[in-house]
Amino acid sequence: MGIFDFLRQPDINQGIRDYNQATNAVLLDVRTPQEYREGHVPGSRNLPLQSIDQAAGVIKDKSTPLFVYCYSGSRSSQAVSRLMKMGYQNVKNIGGMASYSGKVEL
Repeated sequence: MGIFDFLRQPDINQGIRDYNQATNAVLLDVRTPQEYREGHVPGSRNLPLQSIDQAAGVIKDKSTPLFVYCYSGSRSSQAVSRLMKMGYQNVKNIGGMASYSGKVEL
C-alpha cells in the first residue's frame, strides 16, 4: 500500500465487471435525475444521494450486493456509508462516470 492510496478513486470499469459477475446485484446511480437522464450505465437504477434514505423502498433485501457510482466517486462514497448505516451489508463504491469507458444509455 502506498502513502497516497487513499487518493486513488475506485475504477468504475472494474466495478461494472464485478457487478456483471455478481448474482442479484443492483447497480445504483446516486447522481441527480437530470444527470441520470443525460447518460447512465445501462441497467443502473437512479437513486439520488439526497433520496438515499428511501433505499429500503427500492432494495428490500439488505444483503443484496449494491454497486454504487456517481460522477466523480464522491457522492457514491457518501451514499455507501449511509447505506451501510442503514444495514446494507454488501455495498461497494465503484467510482464515477467521469472515468467510465463503456456504453452509455440515455
